[in-house]
Amino acid sequence: MKLELLEEHPAKARYATPLLFVHGAWHGAWCWREHFMGYFAAQGYANYALSLRGHGGSEGHATLNRTRIADYVADVAAIASQITQKHSAPPVLIGHSMGGMVVQKYLETHPAPAGVLLASLPPAGALATVLRLMRRHPLIFLKLNLTANLYRMVATPALAREAFFSANMPDALVQQYWQKLQNESFLGFFDMLALNLPKPARVKTPLLVLGAANDTVFHPYEVEATARAYHTRATIFADMAHDMMLEANWREPAQHIADWLKQKNLP
Repeated sequence: MKLELLEEHPAKARYATPLLFVHGAWHGAWCWREHFMGYFAAQGYANYALSLRGHGGSEGHATLNRTRIADYVADVAAIASQITQKHSAPPVLIGHSMGGMVVQKYLETHPAPAGVLLASLPPAGALATVLRLMRRHPLIFLKLNLTANLYRMVATPALAREAFFSANMPDALVQQYWQKLQNESFLGFFDMLALNLPKPARVKTPLLVLGAANDTVFHPYEVEATARAYHTRATIFADMAHDMMLEANWREPAQHIADWLKQKNLP
């Protein structure tokens, strides 16, 4: 499976430990290139972002609807192995939303120096999110189940804004990002509901858990529950929506991640 891998390298490396970004549902590696990759390169980190199979420029679009979370974990494992060989050091894993779930599942069986969960799917799964969607958009929910087409959840700029972006994000930016959104795996959706949920007891990697106060996908209480499951505390950022790496104040969580990584004294 050929996977798209974006990379940014610092003009002067300060750290031997690289970073690997994992995107969420309906997204691709592009969402990290907008702000985070350049920022962390300027901080001295070599950093990478992959598009999971069936996303972005990766292969697998034809079979996306049958793709499982375990397949995404295999993608991360393959890319992390390549990065480890290149840098002689395993990467820090940074996952957003569904990508946060993929990172949690990866860390159940693979070591890493650290991990960051950004507006991540909680260990309890996506049931609360689905119930909220059913209440807000019952017709859309019915149609996406009848057609096995999850793109219906983000099929218009208005739906994309409701799910991912703050009310004050300029319409032009919402339109720009919406045009890059795509379908998501229907079987992977069931894994996120109940079939393959994270098992925090298996994870020994130190984790940073971040969330957004105005997130309509995973509410702050769910982010805080994620942090408790990993015996840490969540940081919730005010005036932010779900796509924290694309919001106008993206620099706040980016700086928080950079400060936390410094405290880990990574090589």
